Amino acid sequence: MNRLYHVPLSPFCRKVRLVLAEKRIEVELVEERYWEMQPDFMRRNPAGKVPVLKLDGRTLTESMAICEYVDDLYPDPSLMPQSAEGRYEVRRLVSWFDDKFHHDVTANLLYERVNRKLMKTGYPDSRAVKLGAQRIKYHLDYMAWLLDHRRWLAGDRMTLADFAAAAHLSSLDYISDVDWNRSDVVKDWYAKIKSRPAFRSILADQVPGFPPPAHYADLDF
Repeated sequence: MNRLYHVPLSPFCRKVRLVLAEKRIEVELVEERYWEMQPDFMRRNPAGKVPVLKLDGRTLTESMAICEYVDDLYPDPSLMPQSAEGRYEVRRLVSWFDDKFHHDVTANLLYERVNRKLMKTGYPDSRAVKLGAQRIKYHLDYMAWLLDHRRWLAGDRMTLADFAAAAHLSSLDYISDVDWNRSDVVKDWYAKIKSRPAFRSILADQVPGFPPPAHYADLDF
């Protein structure tokens, strides 16, 4: 059976889950406490990171490499543009969210509020939380600027860039750290993407000790 070793609120795991669901590829989800560095898991990925995907007998690591591999192997529906310029823009935006957004926002909000408790590494750093709350405004404004000029983040159709952004924002939305009133165009984009069937398992996630807000699974906010 295909199997994905993951952490429910990890945006990198969520990105892979969204791609697999969009392609209608069934996988067994296995929660992995990667920070415990269990020998079995370290043999699957010596880097000690999730996600790790076992697909058709292969073991795959690194979220963007997994997503592009799956998109190449199962091209319908395609999540990457045909043109070199289009593929560049998708990869640029995925890097924006997985690197800059992750560093500025996800690490300061989600990891401080949730991961510290799960990993038993102490209390949230209030300065980091405050910094993340400030910096997310900049990123939401940048998304609004993109969506004022495009139907989707990278162009006229949905791509991996939208799934990367939605993976981070959905994780933060689970802990009520996204101000959806800041931009109507971003809110409309998120409502559109979270209404897709691929998002159903994401919206059904439950993390013990961290109940989601009422609006989290509401397709109409």
